[in-house]
Amino acid sequence: MRTDPNIADPDGFYAALVSAHEGLSEVQSAELDARLVFLLANQVGDQQVLLACVAAARTAFGKGG
Repeated sequence: MRTDPNIADPDGFYAALVSAHEGLSEVQSAELDARLVFLLANQVGDQQVLLACVAAARTAFGKGG
């Protein structure tokens, strides 16, 4: 799993992500996030990398993979 910065314009990406959520309900926003996760997961394609990312994201909530 890659943890070093790898987005050429992280601020621009963040702004586009925030903008994509504008005007959506909380449910629609959650659906957008879920769709985005699956689209990005398909781009990565490597199951081991994806599972490592899930585990790493979950540690933010004090829970392991």
